[in-house]
Amino acid sequence: MAVIPPQTGEITSEELLRIPRDGFKYELVEGILKKMSPTGGKHGKVTARITGPLVQHVHARGLGQVYAAETGFKIASDPDTVLAPDVAFVPRKRVEEMGDIEGFIPGAPDLAVEVTSPSDSFSETEGKVLRWLEAGSRMVIVADPRKKTITVYRSRTDIKVLKEEDILDCGDIIPGYRLSLKGVFD
Repeated sequence: MAVIPPQTGEITSEELLRIPRDGFKYELVEGILKKMSPTGGKHGKVTARITGPLVQHVHARGLGQVYAAETGFKIASDPDTVLAPDVAFVPRKRVEEMGDIEGFIPGAPDLAVEVTSPSDSFSETEGKVLRWLEAGSRMVIVADPRKKTITVYRSRTDIKVLKEEDILDCGDIIPGYRLSLKGVFD
């Protein structure tokens, strides 16, 4: 049985891969292990309502791969940073170039989706968004179930807040993909 490394001091992405499943999700930020509790029902419901239509659209058109919440993306080395968005999209060309990867996916997804939990602070969420963007994500979506909003980040300055009556348009990242936000938070 693998031993969970202490949460102080740096570890590598390879050590992170060997951490046993214990009901928690872990990310690695600049070599520091971050333990995250399982999410609640509202978080899971909103994540599923975003993921379902996205998976159907991407797979029906052969556009790439949608990855679920536990998929780690290694976005920095020495010290290592491995983040796991709630949903991610990588285009077909890159998926084909990478092949079938056992470990963490190298680089950032083109689209990263983060669904906030009640325990997430604004600064933690903002930090994650900036890490994704700096690593090369072309779009980061933050869904906030409490506020019933989706914030779309394309850069540090290109930020748009959407409400339930709006349409999320990811067509430049995922050809033809638009999602009505009506019902995503109900």
